Amino acid sequence: MTKTIQLSLLSVALLSQLHAEQSIKLDTITVISATKTEQSLQDITANVNVITSQEIEEKHYTTVTEALSSVAGIHFTSSGGMGQATAVYLRGFDSQKVLVLIDGIRYNDVTGLTGAPFENLMIGDIEQIEIVKGAQSGVWGADATAGVINIITKSAQDGLHGEVIGEFGSFNTKKFGALASYKTDNYYLKIGSQKITTDGFSAKAPRGSDMNDFEKDGYINTTSNIKLGFHLNETNKIDISHTIISAENAFDSYDADPIIAANSHATSQTKDNFTNINFNHVDSFNTVDIYAKKSVFDRNYPNGYTQEFDGEVYEYGIKSQIAYQEQDFILLGGDYKTFEHKNEINKKYTNKGLFVTNNNIFDFSGKTIVTESLRTDMYDKFDDKTTWKLGVKNINQNIEGLILSANIGTAYNAPTIYNLYSDYGSINLTPESTTSYDISIGYKNIKLTYFHSVISDMIDFDMTTYTYNNLDGESKIQGVEIEYTRELLNELLFTANYTKTDAKNSNKEVLGRRAKDNYKLSLDYYAISNLHVGINGEFIGKRFDSVNEQGVQTGEYAVVNLVANYNISKNFSTYLKVDNILDRYYQTVDGFASAPLSGYLGIKAKF
Repeated sequence: MTKTIQLSLLSVALLSQLHAEQSIKLDTITVISATKTEQSLQDITANVNVITSQEIEEKHYTTVTEALSSVAGIHFTSSGGMGQATAVYLRGFDSQKVLVLIDGIRYNDVTGLTGAPFENLMIGDIEQIEIVKGAQSGVWGADATAGVINIITKSAQDGLHGEVIGEFGSFNTKKFGALASYKTDNYYLKIGSQKITTDGFSAKAPRGSDMNDFEKDGYINTTSNIKLGFHLNETNKIDISHTIISAENAFDSYDADPIIAANSHATSQTKDNFTNINFNHVDSFNTVDIYAKKSVFDRNYPNGYTQEFDGEVYEYGIKSQIAYQEQDFILLGGDYKTFEHKNEINKKYTNKGLFVTNNNIFDFSGKTIVTESLRTDMYDKFDDKTTWKLGVKNINQNIEGLILSANIGTAYNAPTIYNLYSDYGSINLTPESTTSYDISIGYKNIKLTYFHSVISDMIDFDMTTYTYNNLDGESKIQGVEIEYTRELLNELLFTANYTKTDAKNSNKEVLGRRAKDNYKLSLDYYAISNLHVGINGEFIGKRFDSVNEQGVQTGEYAVVNLVANYNISKNFSTYLKVDNILDRYYQTVDGFASAPLSGYLGIKAKF
């Protein structure tokens, strides 16, 4: 088997978490997001998927949303093409219930209503994307109801390294990027930047119409990242990271006439900054991290009714990891956060949190891992909240390839400042509370997971009073995920997953824009030297635009994509990507266009 397919098998194994005890050494892969500290993937009880840099480079995803869509339990909707408002659904929960991080820094927009602005997350110098599914407030606090997505950028490598990429394609799309890093025993520096421009296509297009009949909505995105650090001495070091996302987007404004709306023109500008400074101390007793994080959100709509959306999140914290016995540890810590929405609302609230996680590994019926987490949050605007999480995982010693795991936890989702204080808000809103659990069984190439969540006091928009309120009763989301990986023939890799979701509010009405059935598969061929050809497809089952299966049915379609990579030499490679090769017409949101058949050609050089 070639080295390339071995690396690809490793990526797939990370995605399915099925081979932790087999010959592929998953204990060399570390995940941060499950417990706020580095652990090998095989020692994590939670349902975790990891999208590696190897997979990102082979698939040539343009956006983070595209990459996430390869994972079981995730699909998305978008109000048009690149740069348009995008919602990611994780196990039936919308984006507001997913905590998104960039290098551990909060990306959920404190001034918005939809959580993290996924539309501005481009694929650049990303090392891996970690997806932790299920209630995670016991570890991370608010907004981690459905799970946590942590986007980890690349770190510097020993010595001097760099790479340059260029891509051209449909809709006059151009992408250019550069990365350089230098690392010694005493310090390191990495700088990366990428710019994407596209003429795009009309965001709005009445169903059945030709989007080429309307004006185009273009998009520009420049994402830059810097990481630097230095060792003060053998036991102390400082690490700093800073990410800037700058975007300009054209979109279609509202009009009762869909034709006029599709030919309208409005713009927005975004300039968001995310900064982290971390002091790390290691001694024979524990490992201590003292950190300060800052998220700055700056959105501007020159022609909007409300023009400026400015907000900031500050976080200060300390955590200590203490090892005991041979393989066990306890993690203790606390943090303080401020959430501020400026401009006309001009409000803020604060949160103080204390957390503890204990992790044990037992030699019981093979290898058994037990993880317990507990967190208490104290708000100045809401009641105090205590959340928890318990996970158990067993790698069976008698049946090779058999893995059993179960997780249960609680979570809460805090109202945004806009929910509370805008003209449509209500100061009486309380946080949503959720209890969720999942049970998994994996055997060699296949994994089956059942998940179940119960949500109390779900925040909803009342169309009669035009205000936000808490729904009475309990809303329920449950479903099944199946993941499968196998090498069918020599140098031919097959992966597939299926998700069935049943999401209903407290009135037992089906939640809108959630696909009941979602199938994904891919084939990757490596038999020809220096060439990789991959084909991947997704089928979205029945899905309605509105609650209670009302509105337009936007599901029941399939999209197939093709990618080919060729290594010209050790340092040069080229690729071709063709999206929607069957030129399937579909809309993820009624009245908003999706990309037809489109192609992209790129080249990459590294040293």
